[in-house]
Amino acid sequence: MASSGIQLFGFLLAVVGLAAIVTATCMVEWTTFESSEEQAEIYGGLWETCRASSSRMSCKARDSFLELPWGIQVTRAVLISSICLSSLAVLVSIWGMKCTRFMEDREETKRFMALSGGVMFMISGLLALVVTSWYVGLLIEAYKIAHHLDRYEFGNAAFVSWVGSILSLVGGAFLNCRRCFGTRSSMSPAMIRQSAAGGAEYV
Repeated sequence: MASSGIQLFGFLLAVVGLAAIVTATCMVEWTTFESSEEQAEIYGGLWETCRASSSRMSCKARDSFLELPWGIQVTRAVLISSICLSSLAVLVSIWGMKCTRFMEDREETKRFMALSGGVMFMISGLLALVVTSWYVGLLIEAYKIAHHLDRYEFGNAAFVSWVGSILSLVGGAFLNCRRCFGTRSSMSPAMIRQSAAGGAEYV
């Protein structure tokens, strides 16, 4: 039961991490820029930009792919790849987890699928972690060359993406630790009956 519970805990952590990465990808607060000349605060996201003034807030979608900065293009592509990989990992992990009834008579295949799902979650989390840190590095460089009266910094979306990445990594690691708990409870019912029958012959 300990193995199954840890496996389920890791799966839930990874799913929460996936939800956080999806949320961060859709958020508009990747960058925050306060212009001293325009008296407005500008939020930059991966998909749209918003301008907030004292009277109202307006948003505009980033429609032209070719006009996008290359940093945003790369961040978009990597985060979407991370989300797709995590989504596939959810399906694979469900089939391989001990608490599900799929393939109960194929223990090795079930174990392999759980392990594969954990690896996918870890790769997904690593991709999101690396690209988020890299994009924040670009924003820091932009801040260094910005006008000293302007405030230019990264927003809350980066923190959400970092948290989601770490949760995916930790959740995937828990799924991969299934082999670390080689208790008798990790044996299938058929293996337990066979072991008991074999032991009875020597009584």
